[in-house]
Amino acid sequence: MDDVASRLSDTIAKHGPESVMFYVSSQLLTEDYYVANKLMKGFIVSNNIDSNSRLCMSSAVAGHNRAFGADLVPGNYTDFEACDLLVLVGSNMAWCHPILFGRFLQAKQDNPNKKLIVIDPRRTDSCEFADLHLPIAPGTDTHLYNGLLKYLEEHGCTDAEYASQCDGVESAVTAADSWDIESVAKATQLDAEKIEQFYQLVAANDKTVTAFSMGVNQSSSGTDKVNAIINSHLLTGRVGKKGAGPFSLTGQPNAMGGREVGALANLLAGHLQLDIAEHRQSVGKFWQSPQPIAPKVVVKACDVADAILDGKVKAIWIVATNPVVSLPEADKFRQALAACDLVIVSECSKDSDTLRCADIVLPAQSWSEKSGTVTNSERRISRQRSLVTGVGDSKPDWWIFSQVAKRMGFKGFDYIEPSEIFLEHAALTSHENSKYPRQLDLMAELEKHNQPYDSMSPLQWGGQYIDVIASDFQHAKPKLVAITPPRQAGDVNRFSPINDNNKTKSKAEKQTKQNNLGLGLTQNVDDGLKLRLITGRLRDQWHTMTRTALAPKLNQQQTVPTLTLHPQDAEALGVNNNDFVSIKADILQV
Repeated sequence: MDDVASRLSDTIAKHGPESVMFYVSSQLLTEDYYVANKLMKGFIVSNNIDSNSRLCMSSAVAGHNRAFGADLVPGNYTDFEACDLLVLVGSNMAWCHPILFGRFLQAKQDNPNKKLIVIDPRRTDSCEFADLHLPIAPGTDTHLYNGLLKYLEEHGCTDAEYASQCDGVESAVTAADSWDIESVAKATQLDAEKIEQFYQLVAANDKTVTAFSMGVNQSSSGTDKVNAIINSHLLTGRVGKKGAGPFSLTGQPNAMGGREVGALANLLAGHLQLDIAEHRQSVGKFWQSPQPIAPKVVVKACDVADAILDGKVKAIWIVATNPVVSLPEADKFRQALAACDLVIVSECSKDSDTLRCADIVLPAQSWSEKSGTVTNSERRISRQRSLVTGVGDSKPDWWIFSQVAKRMGFKGFDYIEPSEIFLEHAALTSHENSKYPRQLDLMAELEKHNQPYDSMSPLQWGGQYIDVIASDFQHAKPKLVAITPPRQAGDVNRFSPINDNNKTKSKAEKQTKQNNLGLGLTQNVDDGLKLRLITGRLRDQWHTMTRTALAPKLNQQQTVPTLTLHPQDAEALGVNNNDFVSIKADILQV
């Protein structure tokens, strides 16, 4: 611990606070997250802390902030049982959120009139239960939802009273005006009849829940996709009501808890805004920071490899994640770690790809050994209690961060129990709340809950439903965001446009095409075969498999890395089922 503290201090003294980076994870508990963020932003005085949530949830965060002025999901898990129509966008809910999906299916079995629509380029297991599957061309969700906004407005589905209390209605509707069903069909490569059927079902069902996940978020236009979905709900007044609302399905157990404490490079603790000077002063005052909190966002997760290779980041501390596998351009990141002066890794696994790149390894406790809290997708905070005693010298992450902070000479980190950290976090969410109002006010929730930390049962901040009209956020009204999707986005088909000539090619010609196979947005292979490479979750594995791959049962469903091709594409390439293939990918845009 002394070595970590002294080397971090020396790095800061020689190169400045922005030479240090924390890369953390939503597999941390809220208490771990809070201490890490406080140390970096309040005392090292740099915003160089980012989370692997950057890879999955940052689009949702930005979309919610643009629409509601705060990072929140206004709905409730019971909406999946109460809705008449569930629309899944970019989510294989059957595999990725099976318990929640099971609740919906049970409700659908009890009431067969409930409908399920799945919008996904792939035919996943979720589609097996769908009344309608829209195999959309990747990247064209905004086209589809602009068309829906136009359809809802033209067919009298606007909730005029509700919409009058929102900003941006006219500009959003105007931006969608050119997206009639024919234009949407051309862009999305969907049948016009299926698109119209989708629009009719949404128009006919006030109790509509639109649940979106990684297929929306993990995109170069992810934030626009989020807002295009939310626009349709704001126009119709289907927000924060039983059985109705846009619903962001979180990818990790505590992504929302991490956002509550501000553990992304562009966020501030307690749902305050990093780019507002008064908010930074408020948090700095609460923490008694030695210097004003820095206003500038310097390095985010996807920029860290370049920042190291450019000499800007000299020390990185990686916690509870395996970015050598999970980050985009992972090979570059591995090279960057080899060039970095100091690589610290806190990890509960004894064997991960990132551990092999570390100068110092700190044995951290796993979730089952730790005590603290997490926040799920419906804003519900749950008390997690340790199941087993920590192995060997392993310690909880909040303790490790606190010890390093104290050894660096910082005050305010004398925590003995996680309850102290949670109560400090709760107090910060209430600090100057009358001056800077926000829904996240945990002290008020705890007073209503009236339970001590150790025996605390789950509590949902903001209540069961958040009325985004009545709530007093950073801007006065919810906002529809004008979305202008590119006209050329649908030019590349999800499946290749097989020409008649392709069907008669010789085996040698097919082999040539196979050898030259390139997967990307605009990469042409021979005379017209165009493919996109997209990814999906495995049913039985978790993230980079450092833990789940140790269980033999979990390796049975899919035993080898698998590429799934449309049968027509496979035939054109001369590829048979269970062949081994080599892929050269030129990814220009996702």
